Amino acid sequence: MAAAQAVVKGGVVSPGLLGKRRCPVAARMAPSAVRIGGPWRKTAFLGGRLAVGPRRSRPASRSLVAASVQMNMNLALSKSMRWWEKGLQPNMREVESAQDLVDSLTNAGDKLVIVDFFSPGCGGCRALHPKICQFAEQNPDVLFLQVNYEEHKSMCYSLHVHVLPFFRFYRGAQGRLCSFSCTNATIKKFKDALAKHKPERCSLGPTRGLEESELLALAANKDLQFTYTKKPELTPSADVAVEDIAPEPAKLPVATKPPVKLGSEERSLVSSGR
Repeated sequence: MAAAQAVVKGGVVSPGLLGKRRCPVAARMAPSAVRIGGPWRKTAFLGGRLAVGPRRSRPASRSLVAASVQMNMNLALSKSMRWWEKGLQPNMREVESAQDLVDSLTNAGDKLVIVDFFSPGCGGCRALHPKICQFAEQNPDVLFLQVNYEEHKSMCYSLHVHVLPFFRFYRGAQGRLCSFSCTNATIKKFKDALAKHKPERCSLGPTRGLEESELLALAANKDLQFTYTKKPELTPSADVAVEDIAPEPAKLPVATKPPVKLGSEERSLVSSGR
């Protein structure tokens, strides 16, 4: 009875006591209910010591961890100088738009222009960047334009750039001189192209820049704010066509032999058949 009263009052009943005396009330309370600083809870605890530790927090999901790591990386990248911004020379600059690329090539005149297509996540581009900066320092008369593939992906698709790092050489009225991809292992291709096209040349005609097919492709790209009107083809007018036709040479009179006058003697001989 004492055990039952102890249970009703919120106490803890020892297993030994329950084993000796089991009154009806204690029997009903056998799978004991223990009150620990709160409401009644059913438990399998039958007495003795009870250790209650601190509540463990649930582990964060993988998506939350990944988002946190990415946020920290972006924050660190924004604070520190990005690798493609290190070692830049005065004759190196990054292209901001398709219109900026077209204008830069058009306004370069007879100067050699090298367009460097790169991506921040490209290991080959990152390894080659110090070499490109070194070439720019050694050739201050050459303009180096950098195109970030991740920021101008749609423009690169229109220009058929599908491999990185990728380079294009332009000059004056000749337009595009060559295009190729190279890495540190094949840097000789870049050196040879630079040595071949670096000597100054005087162009006869306006600066060409991008091909007209590329300009039309950029204008047709809805992701770009670029407009271009196809140049009309020059056809000769009717007056010019008549003037260009060479006049026929004048016909010269055919030379004829002058008539020969025969004397009386000769006439008689001719008439007699001699």
